[in-house]
Amino acid sequence: MGLKGRMIPSPVHGSVSVVARSPGLVPERVEVVVTVPTFRRPQQILDTLASLAAQRTARSFAVITIENEAEKAEGAQAATPLYERGAINGLLIVAHERGNCSAYNAGWQTALLQFPNFRYLLVIDDDETADADWLENMCRCAETLGADIVGGPQMPQFGSAWMQEKWQRHPVFAPPYGATGLVRALYSSGNLLLTRNVLARMGPPFLDLRFNFLGGGDSDFLSRAAAAGFRLGWCADGIAREIVPDRRTERDWIRARSIRNGVISTLVDLKRRKGEPLGGPKTFAKSLALLALSPWRGLKLLLGTGSIAAAVHPVHVGLGRVMAHFGYAREQYREPEKN
Repeated sequence: MGLKGRMIPSPVHGSVSVVARSPGLVPERVEVVVTVPTFRRPQQILDTLASLAAQRTARSFAVITIENEAEKAEGAQAATPLYERGAINGLLIVAHERGNCSAYNAGWQTALLQFPNFRYLLVIDDDETADADWLENMCRCAETLGADIVGGPQMPQFGSAWMQEKWQRHPVFAPPYGATGLVRALYSSGNLLLTRNVLARMGPPFLDLRFNFLGGGDSDFLSRAAAAGFRLGWCADGIAREIVPDRRTERDWIRARSIRNGVISTLVDLKRRKGEPLGGPKTFAKSLALLALSPWRGLKLLLGTGSIAAAVHPVHVGLGRVMAHFGYAREQYREPEKN
């Protein structure tokens, strides 16, 4: 039976519909909201939700799963029974507007509209599972550090011990920080905590839809939030484990991802400097400098990891930064089967 046969969607706001609501949900009592965007991963979303159901915490939390494939809605079909029988507390919604940023925006706006008293919003992706103390550790870290936004490690999980040893320290997969504390920058929403105040002040649309299919909307959002004065922190114990398919260890995918990271870095810099005198030329000069320095940074990585694949990463990032100034952009989310 298809999704429409199970339940008639009811609109929440804009192009978002609710397709399932857990029985006994009391939105006013929810302290923490977890948002989980999903796209064509019906089995993996079940694994993600199972890890959330197993969280060890006394905090009242609800889960918003955001289906971003409105036609087949395989993830929503897989998750609906969990919500209907109360195995997961929260809402299952469909974001009818396709795109990475659209899905995140739909979940975050729904949280603000439906849960009036939540303090924290956490984000985890549908190719990740949360350690049992993930939610508690992330919230406690925000309270201890006095941080408005907290990132946590997305620990890569490869298909074999050999692959794990080879790739876990590559910059594409390795977390940006190793220790808990306040940090100057965060880059990813794949494992993230935001206070309600961040969402209220930044306002919708939270992620810029110009990044919808390129990726990097989260990096742009976090850059703008830091510029707005919000305190950023890192929680080394807030662990989400990311399943890495074999195709993401192929040389072409690694190179494309590294170049894309450089492109996004330039686009975020250009947006931040918009309206600043000589903002464009300054950003271009920075990109050229980073490209010039990239071989030396690569040598440092080679000495630290022994990996040639890791050593060429800074060069590809530098190339991506410069290429972005000439209009290069690969919208990876338009080809999800290659992502």
